[in-house]
Amino acid sequence: MTEQRDTRIKRLKMRSMRRGIKEMDLILSAYADRNLGSMEEALLDLYDALLHENDQDLYQWVTGQVSTPDPYADLISDIAQTFQK
Repeated sequence: MTEQRDTRIKRLKMRSMRRGIKEMDLILSAYADRNLGSMEEALLDLYDALLHENDQDLYQWVTGQVSTPDPYADLISDIAQTFQK
């Protein structure tokens, strides 16, 4: 059974704010609230995959401490811009 779009967005928002470290809760929940509703399915797929990554890695990518792997580079750049606002 295929997950409905609104259910999927709610799930992704919940996973964005229930991370392992508080910093990523704040960063990803702000990004999710602002962007998930307008994302195309392919980008939602990528964001869903990103949420499976380790929080420490995500934090280093968002803050620019470590280079972001190619599949996530544009998405992390967008998240970092939201975080800096």
